[in-house]
Amino acid sequence: MRRSKPEVREILPDVRFNSVYIQTMIQHVLKSGKKSVAIGLVYDAMDLIKERTEKNPMEVFDAALKNVGPAMEVRPRRVGGATYQVPMEVSADRRTTLAIRWILGSARDRSGKSFADKLASELIDASNETGASIRKRDETHKMAEANRAFSHYRI
Repeated sequence: MRRSKPEVREILPDVRFNSVYIQTMIQHVLKSGKKSVAIGLVYDAMDLIKERTEKNPMEVFDAALKNVGPAMEVRPRRVGGATYQVPMEVSADRRTTLAIRWILGSARDRSGKSFADKLASELIDASNETGASIRKRDETHKMAEANRAFSHYRI
């Protein structure tokens, strides 16, 4: 068991949109420490969103995060030798982290040309309540609903 909780690091907002969530997305896209490549990919995706939807890309991005973020999830809890999947509410920080993780995972699995193109498509789909990341959220909610009988084992 962990002795103490690690201190939460402050994330500075990105330069173009002045958003902490965009900066978090850039950090999650990061592979092998190539931050300039990650920044380019995310900003290219935002430009593609602006072209395709003719809306402010930040509105589309925020809608996607809000739609994909789960309200409930199941956490394993050991009680008397048995492990139960206990439904729990998801905190705001974890909700955004899961949403970003699922959007990026779904974008990587998509077939398409460039990663920026795939990311833009996934963000647009997520803001319209469709796509693989929305399916992942629905799956999580179904698991929580199915295990509602064990909710009295809350941690």
